[in-house]
Amino acid sequence: MRIAAIDQDNQTLITVKNALEAGGHTCHPYTDGMDFIRDLRYETFDLLVIDWHAASGKDLIKWVRNGPTPSIPILLLAHPREEEDALGSLACSGVDDFMRLPVRAGELAARVQALLRRTYMSPAAVYTWGDYVFKPKLHAVSINGERVHLTQKEFELALLFFRNMGRLMSRKYLMESVWTLTHPPEVELLSRSLDTHVSRIRCVLNLRPSNGYRLVAVYGQGYRLESLADEMQAA
Repeated sequence: MRIAAIDQDNQTLITVKNALEAGGHTCHPYTDGMDFIRDLRYETFDLLVIDWHAASGKDLIKWVRNGPTPSIPILLLAHPREEEDALGSLACSGVDDFMRLPVRAGELAARVQALLRRTYMSPAAVYTWGDYVFKPKLHAVSINGERVHLTQKEFELALLFFRNMGRLMSRKYLMESVWTLTHPPEVELLSRSLDTHVSRIRCVLNLRPSNGYRLVAVYGQGYRLESLADEMQAA
């Protein structure tokens, strides 16, 4: 999973980053809350770890909950002397969990896994969206009972879109989630490959308005799969 950690203390940030990466996650560290806010306008994260002191934790949490990804889970870090204020935020600002500083790597990893499991659930054997059936263990997808061919990466990308229906996902998020490569030369090359993969997925799975879905590119940001049936029900 792709996780952002915001903390003004470099040592705490290093501990958090090491613990998350040891658990198989990608961690994007920030020492400045405003830098994080700027990036969140264009980037996608699965979970946030926020220090109560980071650019005023309360204001930062409020911005997230009123921003483009309000449902993202938040783990709040605070010193024992700040616990009362932090717990108040937990109740009033939509924080999902609280952990005392200093950070203990094992506890952090366990709390993060619990939050991710609760928010995104464990992978299922079969996923069904209307006429689309995905079987992750077989890397197989069928439409109206007929199997269609996707490469492994195309399958992973398509399943990511369906599991995040209606959610705008940044290009970096998609590349890190499917290819797990982050070095600049690789990212530049993969950026072109991502567009090719999306184009083929749109074509092979017929993700077009006439079929009830729309896989759209959001300029300068990323992609979003939309269900037109959900839009009609909301209207």
